[in-house]
Amino acid sequence: MNPAQFIDPTYIILAKLVLALFLGGTIGTERAVMARQAAGTRTFGLVALGACLLIVTANYANTAYLGIVNFDPMRVAAAIIMGIGFISGGVIIFRGDTLHGVTTAAGLWIAAALGITVGFGMYAVAIFSSLLVLGVFSGMWYLENRFKHWFTEHQPEIERDANKGL
Repeated sequence: MNPAQFIDPTYIILAKLVLALFLGGTIGTERAVMARQAAGTRTFGLVALGACLLIVTANYANTAYLGIVNFDPMRVAAAIIMGIGFISGGVIIFRGDTLHGVTTAAGLWIAAALGITVGFGMYAVAIFSSLLVLGVFSGMWYLENRFKHWFTEHQPEIERDANKGL
């Protein structure tokens, strides 16, 4: 016997929604606190929650109307990714010759993917992926800043050495 057979499916759906909101919100909190971005806890949490809700609904419709209609939940997942691509495009801003918001856009994209993953019931994969994302956002941010600092300090030496060759 599987323990899930004794739990009301509605409670499982509600737990999925809470988990998706939590994972997305966690990633958004990192963006709001460490990166000081406008799209933060609420935005990322809502994206993950919305993606999960759409997948859960698609799975319900698929099983409720099995054999009556031809319905594919993976098409819903593809539509979610396209919609998030549209929203993320609005986050990316060109200012002069610099580009801003690409990391936030990528974060929104991964938040939607986490919601989809939770919606399909792949909890361990979603949690592990969230940890990877937090590692990239925090750890890679630290390394990137260290490299920028190092290159800024050593830039005069590099330019001086380059000018000697002329």
